[in-house]
Amino acid sequence: MRLILNEIKDIAKKDGVITPAYDIKRVKENTAKTPKWLHFGAGNLFRAYVAKMQQNLLNKGLEDTGIIVVESFDTEIIDKVYKKHDNLTLSVTLSKDGNFSTEVIGSIVEALRIDIDKEKVKELIKASTLQMVSFTITEKGYNLKTPNGEYIPVVEADLNNIPEQAKHIMSVITELLYVRYKAGATPIALVSMDNCAGNGDKIKEAVGDIAKHWIEKGYIEKEFLEYISDEKKVAYPISMIDKITPRPAEVVKEYLEKLGFEDMNIVVTSKNTYTGAFVNAEAPEYFVVEDKFPNGRPELEKSDAGVYVTDRETVEKTERMKVTTCLNPLHTTLAIYGCLLNKKTIFDAVSDPYLNKLIKNIGYNEALKVVDDPKILSPKAFIDEVIDERFANKFIPDQPERIATDTSQKVGIRFGETIKAYLASDELNVADIKYIPLVYAGWFRYLLGIDDNGNERSISPDPMLDMLKERMVGIEFGKPESYKGQLKEILRNKMIFGVDLEEIGMANKIEDYFVEMLAGKDAVINTLKRYLG
Repeated sequence: MRLILNEIKDIAKKDGVITPAYDIKRVKENTAKTPKWLHFGAGNLFRAYVAKMQQNLLNKGLEDTGIIVVESFDTEIIDKVYKKHDNLTLSVTLSKDGNFSTEVIGSIVEALRIDIDKEKVKELIKASTLQMVSFTITEKGYNLKTPNGEYIPVVEADLNNIPEQAKHIMSVITELLYVRYKAGATPIALVSMDNCAGNGDKIKEAVGDIAKHWIEKGYIEKEFLEYISDEKKVAYPISMIDKITPRPAEVVKEYLEKLGFEDMNIVVTSKNTYTGAFVNAEAPEYFVVEDKFPNGRPELEKSDAGVYVTDRETVEKTERMKVTTCLNPLHTTLAIYGCLLNKKTIFDAVSDPYLNKLIKNIGYNEALKVVDDPKILSPKAFIDEVIDERFANKFIPDQPERIATDTSQKVGIRFGETIKAYLASDELNVADIKYIPLVYAGWFRYLLGIDDNGNERSISPDPMLDMLKERMVGIEFGKPESYKGQLKEILRNKMIFGVDLEEIGMANKIEDYFVEMLAGKDAVINTLKRYLG
């Protein structure tokens, strides 16, 4: 069998494969006439979860249009995966008990590349029926500036060029909003589905910044700023999303081939994106979104996909619960130490008794004390599920290296917010935090590019990697005496950690842990044993 539209009927006859309960061709026709949902970011999370939300609504007859996806970063995905398979995806849910559930996702009706299909996208953005533009472009996609506060070169160029020459994704979105404004200024919601705090606010801030520069240059009229600032016209709901969607796995490829599917090869693009005709993901899924859709919305809460449509305060509490307490800090901890200890997967890392104990101490004993309960989900139950079910699912082939990407952009939120809460508390003392400093020390040890056996290993991409390595010059594996305070300047960097770690009295603890980890072979695991018992 091939994963193409012409063979859907044959695929439907296959035991163990769920196919769409709606007419894909008709949904595509409806979407062409009345587009409602445009999405930027054609990656695995989008296909495994976002597209599934709409698939379920289509299956129930609660929607009659699909999603049009646009890729702005790695356009090879469109050519090598989407077009090759008529925009269909095989979604494989990996349960802890070893059962694989396979479904053909047909809700993505068109896939476009922003570099060659921009005029088509402009026509779509004009449609008065369009209810939302959503995003899975990673946290970096919303950043206009470097860590030192300067505009990224591509953004700097965009600010000085006419909108039609926009290159950065936020500049392109601002240009598209201007096109919609000129076409009647009809309402629209811009919905970030990325894993970052205040994600909708990040879009609003970026779009507003770019618009102001273009207005100053005389490229667009000042009334446009009123349009994008009026949330009855352009809304920027915040959201929390959670579903682990790792790279396509070889074991899943083999499983699909045994079912009879052809061309299930894992594709690696020139930008190092791992993709293919299938996506594999865990079963748990959560999407909590602020109910702010000025032009209407799909009934996402009826999609049976873990969706909650609620008020802003509840979204903020849920997002903070997940990102600062229940999942993300634990994930980053396992990633850093998983790399140092050469664990192949997150499952291998959480199965290590010391790493398991470390994340439990961070989650239950340090972070949970300051979490703000969102009520719709229990923080304690969430951590329980994360550690005992989600990370402990050996069929989720998630690699520590993937999670360790861009750590400098994550630690300020994932751990810094807990530290800030301690500082603001009358009952808690920041000096009692013992395990978060152990993560920071492990991260610095990881940045040396040497594992706990003393062998060189790769370091995952990070926008601040060059600066960090430069500050750490002179530190040598096996020579604790080579540490002469090289970390002090980094530890004072509030942009990385959210606080000045030296100012709050945590720097010495981190430095002491770090120096212990320099002792030589097995120094990392021995340090963990020493402090975890």
